[in-house]
Amino acid sequence: MVATAGGGAERSRLPSKFVYLSDIDASILQDIRYAGRANFTGARVPGYVAGECILLRQVAEALKLVQADLRQRSLSLKVYDCYRPVRAVRSFMHWVGNPEPGEAQFWPRTQRSDLVKLGYIASSSVHSTGAAVDLTLVKLPVASSKADPNATYAPCNASTSREPDNSLDMGTTFDCFDPMSHTASSEITSEQRENRRLLVGSMAAHGFKNYDREWWHFTYIELPSIPKVQDFLVAK
Repeated sequence: MVATAGGGAERSRLPSKFVYLSDIDASILQDIRYAGRANFTGARVPGYVAGECILLRQVAEALKLVQADLRQRSLSLKVYDCYRPVRAVRSFMHWVGNPEPGEAQFWPRTQRSDLVKLGYIASSSVHSTGAAVDLTLVKLPVASSKADPNATYAPCNASTSREPDNSLDMGTTFDCFDPMSHTASSEITSEQRENRRLLVGSMAAHGFKNYDREWWHFTYIELPSIPKVQDFLVAK
């Protein structure tokens, strides 16, 4: 059943095997960037009606296990993106091919037209299967912090004045299309490197593999088969 934007308190019906992460573990923080304007496109992304994390049930259950481990360290996961509709992926490709004047906050050392060639944006995404997630680590208790889509921040790889986030310092912001976002980057500090190592290790312990060009991107690799891509709305 295709998810639709409902007017009441009831949840939208999801396709078989998909779940809302909050129904599996409500303690995992959510900051779904593509449901608002605080993202590299500067606008709400097509397909995102609400800021909800939707995943395959097995993936969500694995994240719950990661969260349980992290809680013992007074840490929490925070997700930026989960299931991503195919229409959103198409909109990213359109965005790359139709550049407009503006600040390159999210790609400070490259050209927007090169983002596909460099592996930051693709014509297809495992996110559309519900098996991938973009996330970070947050220290507990949670500090308040929210990016202002109308504000001007330093480049995503800057040492100070980057877009605010209450996560551990990973060296760059989420969706920073820059070599510094490569998980094993030599440009980051020892503290930032350790934070990335902790994130990657915590996720790997429960079946998630990191994408080496984006410290925040993980794919669950213990599914019995490769799921099909989907294009239903991200809605409540």
